[in-house]
Amino acid sequence: MRKIIIAGNWKMNKTTVEAIELANGLKRDLYDIDAIGIIVCPPFTAIDEVAEVVYQTNIGLGAQNMHWEDAGAFTGEVSAPMLKELGCGYVILGHSERRQYFHETNETVNKKLKSALKHGLTPIVCVGESLEEREAGRTFDVIRDHVTNSLKGLDKEEIKKVIIAYEPVWAIGTGKTATPDQAQEVHRFIRDLLEKAYTREIADEITIQYGGSVKPGNIKELISQKDIDGALVGGASLDVKSFAEIVKGAQVSK
Repeated sequence: MRKIIIAGNWKMNKTTVEAIELANGLKRDLYDIDAIGIIVCPPFTAIDEVAEVVYQTNIGLGAQNMHWEDAGAFTGEVSAPMLKELGCGYVILGHSERRQYFHETNETVNKKLKSALKHGLTPIVCVGESLEEREAGRTFDVIRDHVTNSLKGLDKEEIKKVIIAYEPVWAIGTGKTATPDQAQEVHRFIRDLLEKAYTREIADEITIQYGGSVKPGNIKELISQKDIDGALVGGASLDVKSFAEIVKGAQVSK
């Protein structure tokens, strides 16, 4: 049985003081949750302090990005060993905002993915289509391209260590959400791609999250879908009450 995982992507929000306050609030409100995997991904500047707050709790720590090299002349970047040293266990890769604003490609995501795995970080690999692509009927072509090429070259053991997050770009920060049926259709397609590349058994082990305007009011309906195994939460993860409600709302039987 796949464990449901709820991850909060804080994006470029929260000063260190604010991040500590948010992390402490989540630790207080979610201390008794053990059936759901919980992850918070603060900005780089707050990772060290948040790590202290969530140390030895039921809340995992992740970063929002990383470079594929371990070290070097890459001004402004951070590496997997740096994240590991700070206590990170997870890293978000290929988020649509990274693809859109910073021109990340499947190739760079794939390099980062392999570096993350080499250093024992669990990658959360984002895939998803834009509104223009969906309206043009290209959703499944885009998803196939993202999944196939972002995960290229992984063996059967490596792919089991990856979390995939389906994020329809048109639903991120817009207030629009894919309907549960729309989300399930794409999640099923992703799992079928994994089955073709590996096996049904392996495909059934891999966590596939949904991301895109996830809120306390829609989490139960989304999670009740057979192939949706959690959520990558943006705006709603910046508030203790709303994120805690999402985590608690995800406790539904499949």
